[in-house]
Amino acid sequence: MFDLALFVIFPYVALVLEIAVSFYRYFSGSYKFSSLSSEFLEGRELFWGSQPWHYGILFVLVGHVVGFLFPKEVLLFNEVPVRRLILEVTALTFGLMALVGLLVLIRRRFTNDRVWAVTAKMDLFVLFLLLIQTFSGIYIAVKYRWGSSWYASALVPYLRSLFVLKPNLEYIAPMPWVVKLHIANAYCLIAVLPFTRLVHFLVLPVSYVWRSWQVVIWNWDRKKIRKV
Repeated sequence: MFDLALFVIFPYVALVLEIAVSFYRYFSGSYKFSSLSSEFLEGRELFWGSQPWHYGILFVLVGHVVGFLFPKEVLLFNEVPVRRLILEVTALTFGLMALVGLLVLIRRRFTNDRVWAVTAKMDLFVLFLLLIQTFSGIYIAVKYRWGSSWYASALVPYLRSLFVLKPNLEYIAPMPWVVKLHIANAYCLIAVLPFTRLVHFLVLPVSYVWRSWQVVIWNWDRKKIRKV
């Protein structure tokens, strides 16, 4: 029953929340669809945290998507041990990069008074979920090696069964607890995303192509302002 609730019912609940709340927020107040950037409050630590986080997590997500779309090709690629090893090491490297960046961003939230002043409870909750997701993913990569192969052969069929509305728990039931935690936490992120400022990434800035330039004029020394 526990697996049924987490891996059959909850995925659809999370998806409905994601779609319904995102549409509601967009059409009821599209100008609130913002990341509420804190770059003006502090920029140096933000740079060293956001760069490794974004590049690392982007590579990892692309890897998951490629494995989902082309599982047979991934298994064929992994038949050569050297190629499989290169893929695993590369994925782990980007995962560690994402974790380091995330830890820097978390430290920035807690140690910078200006950034802390604009930090909401939901921001902390999302950071907590992202930390669980990133750390559990790295733990899985180290503890249960050759994840790209068993992901393509076991988890992809489960995920595809969800998309065709015929959930199959046979693939997920025997998985270790940390793998189940990683999957369930991903569903949590999908469910809470439309309630957070992260929802801004769903909006494509198409209008920026023809929008006029925005001119920003500083009347004070930016370095002095940030030190105040």
